Amino acid sequence: MTDTTLPKVVFYGSSSFTLWRELERSFPQIQAINLGFGGSTLAACAWFFKRVVPRHRPAMVVLYAGDNDLGDGRTPEEVVLFYENLVAAIRSSLGNIPVCFISIKLSVARLHLRGSIEYANDCINRLVTHQGPPLSFLDLYYPMLDERGNPQPALFEPDGLHLSAQGYALWQQEISIHLKHILRPHSYPHQ
Repeated sequence: MTDTTLPKVVFYGSSSFTLWRELERSFPQIQAINLGFGGSTLAACAWFFKRVVPRHRPAMVVLYAGDNDLGDGRTPEEVVLFYENLVAAIRSSLGNIPVCFISIKLSVARLHLRGSIEYANDCINRLVTHQGPPLSFLDLYYPMLDERGNPQPALFEPDGLHLSAQGYALWQQEISIHLKHILRPHSYPHQ
């Protein structure tokens, strides 16, 4: 049973959310709403946003996308543009609510995209830092690497792309800390 006094937080983006079967139960401190869709790109997230998210009236949006854009051959610059388009859509529909962008992960399957992933993450992080709250950037790129700077295989399914239970446990821990910081009492719009 969901506590309707808790803030609604939409998790919007690619299959890293779609496949997170326990997402809603992983964050008892909020009303988590999983609106991920498999294979989604940041471009698709921006395109479908107004049809999918506003009716839920969230107090915050957590984004994970960009991975598939780069995998499809888009440039980091295009990923940043799609991010800006998506934030603009959020602002026009929901106002100045907190928006957290989770860094694009470096997966075993996409090691060849390391430079593009790092550059896209860095550009979005700088943009978020420049604009300030209520935008935030959650770095999960580096916590998922081993001591040699490579993706930890245990955090991924055998396909080397999607997260394993251990990967989701790490995400749950890091996202929970971030939510606690962002959603302090009275820092979110009333439902």
